[in-house]
Amino acid sequence: MATSVYPIKMVYTVDEQPVEISPLKIKYLREFMDMFDSIKTANNDDDVLVVISKCVSIAMKQFNPELIDADDHFDLNAMYDIIDIAGGIKLKPDAEESLKSQAEKGDTWETLDLAKIEGEVFALGIWKNYEELELSMSMKEIVNTLQVKRELDYQDKKFDAAIQGVDLDKNNKSTGNEWEDLKARAFSKGKTKDGNDILSLQGVNAAQAGFGIGLGLDYETN
Repeated sequence: MATSVYPIKMVYTVDEQPVEISPLKIKYLREFMDMFDSIKTANNDDDVLVVISKCVSIAMKQFNPELIDADDHFDLNAMYDIIDIAGGIKLKPDAEESLKSQAEKGDTWETLDLAKIEGEVFALGIWKNYEELELSMSMKEIVNTLQVKRELDYQDKKFDAAIQGVDLDKNNKSTGNEWEDLKARAFSKGKTKDGNDILSLQGVNAAQAGFGIGLGLDYETN
């Protein structure tokens, strides 16, 4: 079976209207995560549900603006599915732990040097400005594109070095993985150059390692 860059799920409104949900594009994810971060000031789970509803309304700006009044169109189960797929935040309403406590765990995407990552992807020359980039790509798409770009760049460097009789992999004193080292530098904001260093486990790296929230990547509490 072919691999996929990101998950897609069909959710249904209270009147059975289907809505296809995928990870939010960066433009909407910014607003979504800013709203979700307000859960920190929620007093109880009822307040958390209000924030979740507002997050779903923000997501509908991308998926279906006619459904922007989330409370009128979605039940709670559908809202949890939208939060999960669109924002990469998996909450468990039936867990013993409160929704507020679940939502407050992990990193936010503030730990990610997004400007640096977007800058490198933007250098591909496909978009006329950063707004167009953020409207066209989700966090998963940006990370996947950057990963492929860096791997191709490294293979080119290896080929050029091999012509001169140099084995880059043999002489590389880092982790031996140029892409992992790049991520370590970007996600730790220069604090480490080693992809195996714990300081690299922030933002996207943290989510891929199994913890951290947002960034359009998966997060789940036990």
